[in-house]
Amino acid sequence: MVRRTRSSLPESLVADIQAAGYLPAVVHDVIVTAVGRDTVVTHLVHDETTFDEMAVRNHLTVLVLTDRRLVIAHADDHEGPEGQRMATATTETVPLRSVRGVMLTHTVPDPERYDGGLGGRGVTLTLGWGAVSRVDLLPAICEDPQCEGDHGYEGTVSSDDISLRVATETHGEQRLEQTLLFASELSARLGH
Repeated sequence: MVRRTRSSLPESLVADIQAAGYLPAVVHDVIVTAVGRDTVVTHLVHDETTFDEMAVRNHLTVLVLTDRRLVIAHADDHEGPEGQRMATATTETVPLRSVRGVMLTHTVPDPERYDGGLGGRGVTLTLGWGAVSRVDLLPAICEDPQCEGDHGYEGTVSSDDISLRVATETHGEQRLEQTLLFASELSARLGH
């Protein structure tokens, strides 16, 4: 087996993958392969743990913005044949010209006293590039309160290929700051 000794990734990205503590060698290798020779501009490493009735599940998402592309990596663990622990790591590479939107939803506690700090804040980063579309439908409402007619449905179609929630209570102020920086850098590169 060939073992990579030097990483072509920036030290900060390698450190964040290591700090996440979830299959760092696997995640590192899939990121190296997906990024290729591109220059890394910024990145975001997002780990989450979920619980179901069978087990605790780990999931890691790594977003890497290069000079030309958005690289998305997901790593999950699961049970394989005969109870063997397995990991699945998937990467997707999206040309920046294909990224349709960056949406950042801010949650701010006690907004009347907001002072610009990160304490207590949270954001949901949603990125869309057209791979997945969601349809939200609601019954159409008539202005006449006496009307009993069927007015069909109205709704929206939105593209949200990935959505990550980051909060200071869960992930810390540094991760929230990284998320804001990543969103800002990606947004600045759209449409050019």
